[in-house]
Amino acid sequence: MNKFPVGIHSFSENKIINFELNRWYAFGLARLEDLTEAVKSIRTIEDNKAAFWVQAKKAEEEGRLANATIYYRAAEFYVPKEDPDKVLLYNKFSECFYKAFEQEDIQRLKVPFQDAYLHALRLGPKVNEPKGTLVIHGGFDSLIEEFYYILAYFRDSGYEVIAFEGPGQGLTLRHYGLPLENDWEKPTAAILDYFNLKNVTLIGISLGGYWCLRAAAFEPRIQRVIAYGLVYDFMALPNKLLRRITAWFLKNPRRMEKSIRLKMQLDQNHRWITNQWAFITQAKSIGEVPRHMLAMNQEHMHPEKVAQDVLLLTGEDDEFFPVKLLAKQKANLKNARSVTTRVFTKAESAASHCQIGNVGLALKTMSDWLADKEKSIS
Repeated sequence: MNKFPVGIHSFSENKIINFELNRWYAFGLARLEDLTEAVKSIRTIEDNKAAFWVQAKKAEEEGRLANATIYYRAAEFYVPKEDPDKVLLYNKFSECFYKAFEQEDIQRLKVPFQDAYLHALRLGPKVNEPKGTLVIHGGFDSLIEEFYYILAYFRDSGYEVIAFEGPGQGLTLRHYGLPLENDWEKPTAAILDYFNLKNVTLIGISLGGYWCLRAAAFEPRIQRVIAYGLVYDFMALPNKLLRRITAWFLKNPRRMEKSIRLKMQLDQNHRWITNQWAFITQAKSIGEVPRHMLAMNQEHMHPEKVAQDVLLLTGEDDEFFPVKLLAKQKANLKNARSVTTRVFTKAESAASHCQIGNVGLALKTMSDWLADKEKSIS
């Protein structure tokens, strides 16, 4: 079983670059010395492509295919959709991953959905009588292979693990052309139907912490749900004045787009995030991006319909959704069978989003919670 590194590193003063560099390391596929070398040539978001392409080629030439996998991903991660290298880098990521882990029992499957497919992986349990089935998905722009060691952790713990990329993610977007869909119960139902599953735990990682709760609200075959990343409501983040300004811009789309483009010129992080949202939603214009983001709200989630056992995980210094929102989310899950919360601390090296810095502790917390729920059933 992979040992996840502990600790947060100060690679960059840029919040997003620093978080992502720590993420590549925390999930077990990157080497610290390679990241330290790469960051020497990274000053802007756009520098990541060249810096990590160098590291990817070097790792591939040296036979370190697991490292090459995540470095090709790191290079692709910041590339805008119109750059032809985006497809090339993704394909190299996929190629290296399946070579690196070809001895593992990983089933790759195309699950029919709408007029296309969802990309799914199945990792069979290493025991004759599995504890149960975990269905796992990522968030925002994730690739499910990035989380391989997380999937393997649960497989090695005795679970059948099925991981999938929904619309707007990974291969499902890049090869099958399906843009983001916030009604996550639909792709989840397709997965449950395909594998004939009736009693599962659904785990949503990062932004997937929103979608997994939305799916649970409408899919009774989900019995337990883990939001591995607190995502509450994008309109809960700004203050009252900014909410009023946002509402005004929504009524004036041309001015909104002009404002967004100006901010993209001035702020590299905003430029990347906006481009990435446009990519996963296949938005026709930059002005559509805020509408997609603001569609992820509590009204759409329907937390009052969630009737399952729920585990909410967050860190006291989460970079994207402040911990103060945890109490609101818990209160809104008023009809859940049970709601357990866990706030990870800086002292545990787990205060960041998705407990980057101590992923192993987060996984143990999930395992202990699952074991407790399994006892209550038996």
